[in-house]
Amino acid sequence: MRFLKKNVISIVNEHLIDYPTPINIHYAWNFGFLSSICLVVQILTGIFLAMHYTPHIDLAFISVEHIMRDVNYGWLLRYIHANGASMFFIVVYIHIFRGLYFGSYTKPRHWVWLIGVIILLLMIVTAFIGYVLPWGQMSLWGATVITNLVSAIPLIGNSIVSWLWGGFSVDNATLNRFYSLHYLLPFAIVAASLIHLTLLHQDGSGNPLGIDSKVDKISFYPYFLIKDFFGLVIFLVFFSIFIYFLPNTLGHPDNYIEANPMVTPAHIVPEWYFLPFYAILRSIPHKLGGVIAMVSAIAILAVLPWIHSTEIRSSRFKPVYKFLYWTLLSCCFILGWIGGMPVEDPYILIGQLASLYYFLYFLVIVPFLGKIEKELLKFKY
Repeated sequence: MRFLKKNVISIVNEHLIDYPTPINIHYAWNFGFLSSICLVVQILTGIFLAMHYTPHIDLAFISVEHIMRDVNYGWLLRYIHANGASMFFIVVYIHIFRGLYFGSYTKPRHWVWLIGVIILLLMIVTAFIGYVLPWGQMSLWGATVITNLVSAIPLIGNSIVSWLWGGFSVDNATLNRFYSLHYLLPFAIVAASLIHLTLLHQDGSGNPLGIDSKVDKISFYPYFLIKDFFGLVIFLVFFSIFIYFLPNTLGHPDNYIEANPMVTPAHIVPEWYFLPFYAILRSIPHKLGGVIAMVSAIAILAVLPWIHSTEIRSSRFKPVYKFLYWTLLSCCFILGWIGGMPVEDPYILIGQLASLYYFLYFLVIVPFLGKIEKELLKFKY
């Protein structure tokens, strides 16, 4: 027991107290800490919600209403969990775009970035199957549309869809297995997050200058711990506004209608944090091509450290890249907007152009911009 206590104390001291931290990191580095807070909140509220939820197509919708109306502070638990998913994605997306801006994906932190992409994939799967559990109209039809995409796989696609459903449509078997997976996957995210953190602390955190230095570092405690907790207070205020004043703003109103397989909603859309990927899917008229494009839009992030060509990490010293970065960010917002629009002109064309730029950025601009910068530097000097 004494040996165990010593190990625990040494781990806490190494990673939370004496951990050498670059002196010049700012609040953009808070979002890794905030994402861990969001994960803990989601797990805790999810456990308490699971105590009152019934994974059956005849009772799931009613059990959610029971939580909201009859369980003490059940409304609070449900609103924290539902809005917490959105907060989690907001924090993680900012965390990712900070990494893109400051080149945090380059060596020696390439494995940290790769594990981060795996965490994002686990989050997407967990959030998708969690959206099915309230068993509203958008839950049922969203699950039907998204799982049907697997049928685009040649030869075995239809068999995989039937296996996912546990039958011939999204039904009780589907709801049960999605409930089980939704309970299990957050703990896989915890495991991946611990690996992510361990790898990060092995090579040390990056900084806005993109320069590794062993000199300009101070201990994590108390300076950056206080900074993280200040950021947490601001985040909780922002989170609380949605919980207490705008609890249903980020959700879809059709999900307050009980699932009915006989009535198809006029416009089926996923949650807002999936809309950019959904827009990429819809921008290609071929079903299999759309699925490949959507999966590639996420997978391309994983290979970014190996296709990156510039030796300068931070965008602070790359004005051309900085402009293109903000163009990419604008493109992602456009894709999010297009994903929520009907499939008609001019939204189809705008979505196709935005999707094209998204892939051009990662497949053309990122690999070749570094080489162009090197040539320009040679020409200058």
